Amino acid sequence: MRILDNNQDGSGKILFGRCLAMLLLGFFVSLRCFCPLSAETHAVDSGEVHSARVPSELWEKRLAVTKALGIDTISSYVFWNQHEPEPGNFVWDGQQDIVQFCRMAQAEGLKVIIRPGPYVCGEWDFGGLPWWLLTDRDMRVRSRYQGFIEPAKRYLRAVAEQLAPLQATRGGPIIMVQVENEYDGFGHDSGYAEVLCATLREAGIDVPLFTSEMTWSLRPSKVPGLLRAVGFAEDPDRSFAALRRVQPDAPLFCGELYTGWYDVWGRASAAGSGLRRLTNTLERVVDLGASFNLYMAHGGTSFGFTAGANDKPYRPQPTSYDYAAPIDEAGRPAAKFFAIREIMARRLRPGESLSPVPPANPVIALPPIRFRETSSLLKNLPTARRASRPVPMELLGQGHGCVLYRTKLEAGPVAELIITEPRDFAMVILEGQRLGTLNRMLRERSLWLPARTNDATLEVLVEAMAHVNFGQEMDQDRKGITERVEVRTARGTSELLGWEMFPLPLKEESLRQLKFSRAKVDGPAFYRAEFNLREVGDTFLDMRRWSKGVVWVNGHNLGRYWNIGPQQTLYLPGPWLKPRNNEIVVLDWLGPQVAEVAGLTNSILNEVNLDAVGRIHRKPGQRLDLAGLQPVASGFFEPGLRWQTAAFNAVSARFVCLEALSSLPGDNFATCAELNVLGESGQELPKSGWKLVYASSEEVFGEDGSADRALDGDRDTFWHTRWDGAQDPPPHYLVLDLGAVETVTGLRYLPRQDQANGRINAYRIYVRDEPFPGL
Repeated sequence: MRILDNNQDGSGKILFGRCLAMLLLGFFVSLRCFCPLSAETHAVDSGEVHSARVPSELWEKRLAVTKALGIDTISSYVFWNQHEPEPGNFVWDGQQDIVQFCRMAQAEGLKVIIRPGPYVCGEWDFGGLPWWLLTDRDMRVRSRYQGFIEPAKRYLRAVAEQLAPLQATRGGPIIMVQVENEYDGFGHDSGYAEVLCATLREAGIDVPLFTSEMTWSLRPSKVPGLLRAVGFAEDPDRSFAALRRVQPDAPLFCGELYTGWYDVWGRASAAGSGLRRLTNTLERVVDLGASFNLYMAHGGTSFGFTAGANDKPYRPQPTSYDYAAPIDEAGRPAAKFFAIREIMARRLRPGESLSPVPPANPVIALPPIRFRETSSLLKNLPTARRASRPVPMELLGQGHGCVLYRTKLEAGPVAELIITEPRDFAMVILEGQRLGTLNRMLRERSLWLPARTNDATLEVLVEAMAHVNFGQEMDQDRKGITERVEVRTARGTSELLGWEMFPLPLKEESLRQLKFSRAKVDGPAFYRAEFNLREVGDTFLDMRRWSKGVVWVNGHNLGRYWNIGPQQTLYLPGPWLKPRNNEIVVLDWLGPQVAEVAGLTNSILNEVNLDAVGRIHRKPGQRLDLAGLQPVASGFFEPGLRWQTAAFNAVSARFVCLEALSSLPGDNFATCAELNVLGESGQELPKSGWKLVYASSEEVFGEDGSADRALDGDRDTFWHTRWDGAQDPPPHYLVLDLGAVETVTGLRYLPRQDQANGRINAYRIYVRDEPFPGL
């Protein structure tokens, strides 16, 4: 915070003594009122660093390098679920010692902005809310519902008990406290914010309270004394104009000036993005004399099971929270760091200087570590819980990890297994053999069961990837199997009842009970190894030869990995290592290519593995060749949302090709919500043996527009040709393999239901007994 006196002698001396912490954001601030200062200039130069995303052993170093950006204030979320893991049981020591974090900041000469929520978002599991709120089936988060507001008030009082003595009004570093986060983009209950503010005030918080919104969600505050800040990445004049409209006389404050962006599994990373945009935006903010908070100055890591997820569609976030921030995941200055430092240096007054850039923590490479000990997950089960229907994870008293569900499946024909809903990643096992996986990201809820001559044991292992951290349906995001499991055959649909459930929270104490051997394993299993070091330092574990899982080193949960990318490494902090007898345990769901791991000196955060994602239905260099072939049908689909049928004379075929020649809006795209093939009597053929073998173009980065969305039975998903970064011109092709030669009489097409982009107009249909040329 630049607190400069207009009447000083020109030495640039920074005033902290006079009216300490009352001269905040250009205001004298009392409990419920404020009035502008005219004689002095004040601005908050802040950077966001989350204490929970940095090992406590490295707090001091991270604070020092963040200060070297040229800022004088640190902002940090306080995540409720890190401090109250069980109702009424608060933790404030070790990694959760937020008091020590604030004291370290003060020792570095930094002021502190605390953002305790209770909801914070932050790409953190459940937006910082504790999972146990979901044990209440009537839960309504971020509201005055008694089941939420009373625990929230208890939490805020506990935060105030810890941090009130550290306020600037009492000689401490805390100059502001944020209440909630971007609430106006979620709800409209001003009484909710008023209760939170009153709780903090009654608990002894007397520094300014504020809340931060996005430009589009800004509304005038109805809570006296609650200041507004606005978040943006560019065009500060527009955002500050919007802030002025709802808060005409208050200072300008960008509560989140985005230095980068977060990543999601299966899509290209934001790493390396936005340098010029960031510097242009920051220079303009500083020129306007506005306050700012760089989100993030240092992103850090969502260790353990703390990473969050977005919804609609469901998109879990990876373990790394590097954020393409000025300071990378290992605490090293990146290009943005020096660009920001240069901007801040130009604004120093005579006699002022930036703090030096401290040396980074040592980063080391590790030679490959070979795993020779294994332990099957399914052979390390706890005592079963029993119920007629599957019970969600939270109602089993568990917030993270996985649950194994087991039941008996009667003998019967080929059938479709339908799970409502598997959250978030499920493996289906029949008589010990894996049948397949269901991925919530891809909206997969069903798979085909083989015919069974005898009763069989059906197991469904469900992993919780992350609780949704933003949106209207957060309080419905329970994990495991949330409702029911059904089996559908030609005779009808029946529900499977009589379940055993085995909670597997994957906590450190459960690892100590594992029994390892050198036996080979199949399916989800733990792999264990020990290693020694010549020197200790940070490193990045290369997980590219593994499939999906979790890694622990010396009892520390490093977080999740997944070979779909974009993150392919896991950050391992040096303070969690020792010269000898380091233990590493990996839980892998599908089995590694090679059971070994090496340590790299740099992270890999932008490597999407399209083969692992499994959403591209075209091999490199593959090109469909229809030259000389005659279509069995051609025509035009009509505008609208209804099913449309392209009928033709009966023909025997195994392979069916839809060629989309043009779209109704006249754009370059093709889209399709559902495709069905009609049999000899005009009925829809069952899809049990179908496979989508070719798609000329698919969008898998900007959205889940994979071609198999056209076969998933969900009218709200759809195939979409490529649009993120480039467009492929028509014609576009889909080729289906029906699994056997069938008598075919037509194709039924359902247009995408949400908007007109890519809805097919002109089409042609081809069929063959053998694969099409080029495939």
